[in-house]
Amino acid sequence: VQLQASGGGLVQAGGSLRLSCAASERTFSTCVMGWFRQAPGKEREFVAAIKWNGGATFYTDSVKDRFTISRDYAKKTVYLQMNSLNSDDTAVYYCAAARNAINSSLRFSVSYDMWGPGTLVTVSS
Repeated sequence: VQLQASGGGLVQAGGSLRLSCAASERTFSTCVMGWFRQAPGKEREFVAAIKWNGGATFYTDSVKDRFTISRDYAKKTVYLQMNSLNSDDTAVYYCAAARNAINSSLRFSVSYDMWGPGTLVTVSS
């Protein structure tokens, strides 16, 4: 397994969760790590991304000021801290890795070469 996401679960609206994505050695050499989500009946959408080198971050507008993506270089792990969750955040969350991606392409799933199994986040109202 190259990417392993964890940390999903059931949380009440307004609550918080932190997702983790552990990367293997081979995945670690990639350029960018991203989080996507897919809600029931909807297409997969970009949530956030971070560059391994330098740590530049990118977010979709709907999660700005609520979600924070970060990485622990030594642990080869990327985190997604999610605060002020609401029902619209209910989805399966996927982490992904991109070997070569330019900033303008980071929100597109086709830019990512490797995907981990999803972790379900359910926000109850």
